Amino acid sequence: MSTKTDTPRDPGPDADPGTGAQATPDAGADLGAAGSRLSTAPREEITFPSLGPVGWARWFWRQLTSMRVALLLLFLLSIGAIPGSLIPQTSIDPVKVEDFMTEHPTLGGIYDKLGMFHVYSSVWFSAIYLLLFISLIGCILPRSWQFVGQLRSRPPGAPRRLTRLPAYTTWRTDAEPEAVLAAAQRVLKKRRFRAHRDGTAVASEKGYLREVGNLVFHIALIAMLVAFAVGSLWKSEGGKLLTEGDGGFANSLTQYDDFKSGPFFDTSAMEPFGFSLDKFDATYERTGPQKGTPRTFRAHITYFSGADGAPHKTAIEVNEPLDIAGSKVYLLSHGYAPVVSVKDGRGKVVYKGAVPFLPQDTKNFTSTGVVKVPGAQTQDGKPNQLGFQGFFVPTFGGKGSGSMFSQFPALDYPVLTLTAYHGDLGVSSGLPQSVYKLERKNLKQYVDGSGKKVAKMMLPGESMTLPGGDGSITFEGIKNWASFKVTHQPGNGLALTGAVAALLGLAGSLFIQRRRVWVRAERVEENGVGVTVVEIAGLGRSESPRLGEELADIAVALGPDAPPAADPDPGAAPEPGPEDSAEPTDSADPADPSEGARA
Repeated sequence: MSTKTDTPRDPGPDADPGTGAQATPDAGADLGAAGSRLSTAPREEITFPSLGPVGWARWFWRQLTSMRVALLLLFLLSIGAIPGSLIPQTSIDPVKVEDFMTEHPTLGGIYDKLGMFHVYSSVWFSAIYLLLFISLIGCILPRSWQFVGQLRSRPPGAPRRLTRLPAYTTWRTDAEPEAVLAAAQRVLKKRRFRAHRDGTAVASEKGYLREVGNLVFHIALIAMLVAFAVGSLWKSEGGKLLTEGDGGFANSLTQYDDFKSGPFFDTSAMEPFGFSLDKFDATYERTGPQKGTPRTFRAHITYFSGADGAPHKTAIEVNEPLDIAGSKVYLLSHGYAPVVSVKDGRGKVVYKGAVPFLPQDTKNFTSTGVVKVPGAQTQDGKPNQLGFQGFFVPTFGGKGSGSMFSQFPALDYPVLTLTAYHGDLGVSSGLPQSVYKLERKNLKQYVDGSGKKVAKMMLPGESMTLPGGDGSITFEGIKNWASFKVTHQPGNGLALTGAVAALLGLAGSLFIQRRRVWVRAERVEENGVGVTVVEIAGLGRSESPRLGEELADIAVALGPDAPPAADPDPGAAPEPGPEDSAEPTDSADPADPSEGARA
């Protein structure tokens, strides 16, 4: 049973004669006090000094710049990037974000509050990013200063007893110690060791590139973080759809179909360049299990760079962008644009051109689109806006079924189906609307004299006449369209350089071994004959069998200048001396053994 540590030396009158402990009227009356007496250890009162604001700031800085915290932040950054790959992002596809919010209203609301729809610009991801950036800088600066100090200093002197080092060899020679040490210094320098004389020994060190690689790796990580930040703040990205032979594109904000940029991008200082689509080529597999698989997508364009730049022709393919004026032009997708001409009730051509239809089936290009004619009039000159909802198939496969679908992506049997409407298209309401969608709220579908809705399936060259003499629409032909993405990412070069430097630095820090080698040569007396004892020892930062091999090579290289002496007469007794002759004396300025153990 435990006793109280502060019990008086003389037990009181109520003390237990067996244990000397004070008896109480009710042992279980005070459970808290009894619980505090369950240990015989003396009570220790520990008081921590008050750190103060400066002390807490120093403690926080040391924690932040530690390798443990840096690795933790790097792990959190990689974990935080996972939602950006799994959850739709507003910066990439806002339509998918809206669909997700509609399908999952509760989960979508939670994601929205947590910033999951814009992960890479969220507050929590930016905080991890900035803390990692500061942590890496805090790690690198003191290590760089320490490494510079190591480069300016000499390798440490030889330890007192070289025999304690992991790699060691020794032999006796008749050569003079000075000649052996001079030869050792030449051999070590020839092998790219930093070597210098230290009393009766030569101290050398090699493998500084290991620490250089370590520093390069961390600096490269900082360069990559800076590159990502620059690319995010000064980037721009826009899309443009072009039809064969119809106009072109110039790099200005009003020319883009959609555009987004970083907060520091200056839209008023965009580089002058442009291009137009001359022709689009697409080929597909015609037979076999991969029938319909695309083989080539190639956009032939004419581009210019600069305000007075001369036009040049080139081709853009998938994953082969055009690099122009610091931006890249990527080929994203393509489709078909039926060419139609519309006449109103007066017989006047009020619209003629190619209308891009968007593929609904990306394999065989069953496509939908609309034709809007806001300037049409009736026979008596009254406004009569026309709208046509259409389906287009490049290779018609629904013959006899009454349905529209394509069975091959090439233009083998093109068919266009149009449904006619008239009324108010809503283009003058001031509200934005999609050019690929027909707002039918204020439109009426045409019906013929029998009350049948007006719609017609047409081949190229065929026409559909509207009831009441309101005009006609003719299917003139088909053109190809292609969509392009123009991106300006200023940090790409720095990010690539940082990635390559990080790999090289990591390889250097993993495969280069930093090691130290000492060669000691001292003159001793054995059986009345003076000989030179040569000792070679090495110490590596990490265990490696190559260190012993390197010491053996150095010993072999010293062989011509320090050949092994003949064995002494085994029958002769050694002369006694104050010290064991087998153990050489220290260097003139011996180093602390612990210093020799640092690598």
